[in-house]
Amino acid sequence: MVKNSFISIISQEQEEKEENKGSVEFQVFSFTNKIRRLTSHLGLHKKDFSSQRGLRIILGKRQRLLAYLSKKNRVRYKKLIGQLDIREPKTR
Repeated sequence: MVKNSFISIISQEQEEKEENKGSVEFQVFSFTNKIRRLTSHLGLHKKDFSSQRGLRIILGKRQRLLAYLSKKNRVRYKKLIGQLDIREPKTR
């Protein structure tokens, strides 16, 4: 899959920058990994409501971080969206 190759490239970049775990990009990257893992889990276990709740919470956190990044630095935001292959959230 194409998404996995992007994740491996980004994870290698992030491993090189161990001191930068608090950056918005790293947090969005880790939330994206958790979201993909939980989504595949929920494909098998449809009635796991605790995991569904956790997924919704993580989605909200990632959405807030992406909104913050788009306000502060649009170039970094576009680059991150492109690397992780995340669609841009709808604005009202």
